Amino acid sequence: MIAMMLSACDSGQTSFQFDEMTYSPSETVFKLFAPANAQCFVVVGDDTLQMKQMADTLWTATAKGDHKGHTYQFLVDGQSSPGVFAKAVSVNGEKGVVVDLRDSDPEGWATDQPVRRLPQDIVVYEMHHRDFSVNQPLAQHPGKFLALTEPWAINHLKELGINAVHILPSYDYGSVDETRLNEPQYNWGYDPVNYNVPEGGYSTDPYDPLCRIREFKQMVQALHQAGIAVILDVVYNHTYDIDHSNFQRTYPDYYYRKLPLVIDASPSGSSLSGYSNGSGCGNETASEKPMMRQFMIESVKYWINEYHIDGFRFDLMGCHDIETMNAIRQAVDEIDPNIFIYGEGWSAGTCALPNELLGMKANIPQMPRIAAFSDDMRDALRGPFSDDTVEGWLGTSAVTDCEADINILKESIKAGIAGMIEHPQVDYSKVNYSDKPYATEPTQMMAYVSCHDDMCLVDRLKASIPHITEDMLIRLDLLAQTAVFTSQGVPFMLSGEELLRTKQGVHNSFESPDSINRLDWQNKERYPQVFDYYKNLIALRKAHPAFRLGTSELVRQHLEFLPIENDFVVAYRLKDHAGSDEWQDIIVILNADKSSVRVNIPEGRYTVVCCDGKVDEQGLGEVTGNKVQVNPQSALIIHN
Repeated sequence: MIAMMLSACDSGQTSFQFDEMTYSPSETVFKLFAPANAQCFVVVGDDTLQMKQMADTLWTATAKGDHKGHTYQFLVDGQSSPGVFAKAVSVNGEKGVVVDLRDSDPEGWATDQPVRRLPQDIVVYEMHHRDFSVNQPLAQHPGKFLALTEPWAINHLKELGINAVHILPSYDYGSVDETRLNEPQYNWGYDPVNYNVPEGGYSTDPYDPLCRIREFKQMVQALHQAGIAVILDVVYNHTYDIDHSNFQRTYPDYYYRKLPLVIDASPSGSSLSGYSNGSGCGNETASEKPMMRQFMIESVKYWINEYHIDGFRFDLMGCHDIETMNAIRQAVDEIDPNIFIYGEGWSAGTCALPNELLGMKANIPQMPRIAAFSDDMRDALRGPFSDDTVEGWLGTSAVTDCEADINILKESIKAGIAGMIEHPQVDYSKVNYSDKPYATEPTQMMAYVSCHDDMCLVDRLKASIPHITEDMLIRLDLLAQTAVFTSQGVPFMLSGEELLRTKQGVHNSFESPDSINRLDWQNKERYPQVFDYYKNLIALRKAHPAFRLGTSELVRQHLEFLPIENDFVVAYRLKDHAGSDEWQDIIVILNADKSSVRVNIPEGRYTVVCCDGKVDEQGLGEVTGNKVQVNPQSALIIHN
């Protein structure tokens, strides 16, 4: 067997900014990146125009007259598509539409102010449009972009205290039929079709090309007016499929990675090749190719400039090459360096590029000012992704036969509290997935215990701790989030966790019905103590810079872990007015033990601000001396 690598033509026109359609009342100019030897046409309304070669792989045609509102499709060797960078589309994204985007701007859009903060000051709330609003009795537009403009939604988010909303895929995706929105349909949306157009299923009229654009902007505008940033979930690593994708129909095989051609040299031999599948979805895009890289850069810039997006979460960032991620960071910095970028530092399969070239979590030091999710901290707290029935540190005292190595879990939590940076009191040889620090700064780590993918926290605790009572469930839920929100990383939470959310035990609810995914808003009244704890914990973090120091130097200077012999307890001190905090020393003790514990602390007189499921920055009482008692499965936070 002889292995032979074949590469696609990389004669891309990297100066092309993917301005495939440029409208004016007198003419509309079309451009397309397509093979040099192709036959290229554009169909505008009822007219078919032959495209001319501007350069080797750049084609153009001009339609004279005013074509506003007309549909268009490119034809490349007979394959039709709206192009790869349509900015307005017909229903289900099948055709592009000639529009003047200023017609889509809501009143006041020109003065809309983005909401961009230092990364250490961000508190991220991840939501799916349907999950959040489809079951809310007050919603006038359930399951739509406009739901997030309504007073009940804005008031809830402001009351909770988060300051950034991460919206699951909101571009035009393939798994929901926009012509059948009267029928039950649900999907997370990780199946991109048109990357640069909002999804019509979340608009009130998918047949009106401007409606989805205008309503998305209205959503952004309302959130900005409330002081809430908007983070877009982007999925450049794969497409819905290959054969029907706009990438493949405009430039076959250019945008995807292919496996090496394997030639069997024997007399009866054959040749085998195929597409790489690092995404786990049947394909993976080739971010290292000049025009795929350019596409990603221009797409991110477009969402910033046209839709005022404040940050990006890169799905399966480990499929993208490091050079491309850094190029995106550089392009975004030229617009606003406070636009936040983070992603999943892994792939879902083996990529065609070696791991050392990819945006994996271990390579985060090579990607300055880009963050990655800490599955180390997540799984240490609640249990491994690979087995829902195995407990994490939270459940080690509650189960009779603990399967986990508690020392590894505890050290992994310490690493997460420090922001996955180098710290003299963290032994990375004992951290579950990282044998060395992956973050050079704590703001390169996303601290979390649950997200849309995998079980929500309530379900995971139930699955891993047999016969768990409701009282224990709530105590461990609050304890888990205390670790997250007092971490030096960037805190991230799944929508509905503040309502004690359940998805009825479904691990992968990407296409489960609303009955599984929707938030139960009645839980806000059933469990007011849960919402109050989340709200007050977030407020505590926002009020005290000691919890968000922002640099590794300050973390190493001010964060000190206390010596604890109990495996079920993690304790630390933020000392000497950390981050110029008004409080001199803050001590945080996390107790997963099902019994009360006594913990040695530096001698002093302290004010209690978190104790036994309650948080109050103004104080819950005082303790003096060099020992404190911490109630079972709860957190204690004190200061002097």
